[in-house]
Amino acid sequence: MTARKKVVHKKAFKSHILTKKESNRKRGLGQKGLVSKADRPAIKKLLPYEF
Repeated sequence: MTARKKVVHKKAFKSHILTKKESNRKRGLGQKGLVSKADRPAIKKLLPYEF
């Protein structure tokens, strides 16, 4: 979670078949991403404690 109660997640497609992906793409996939505003309520229900 961020300070403003946004949910952070890891990005997908970084675990295998990395040879055909460009360096810039792999670098971006290694960064964190934010859960979309529409999905935030559902994700917060799944978290084990209140924010």
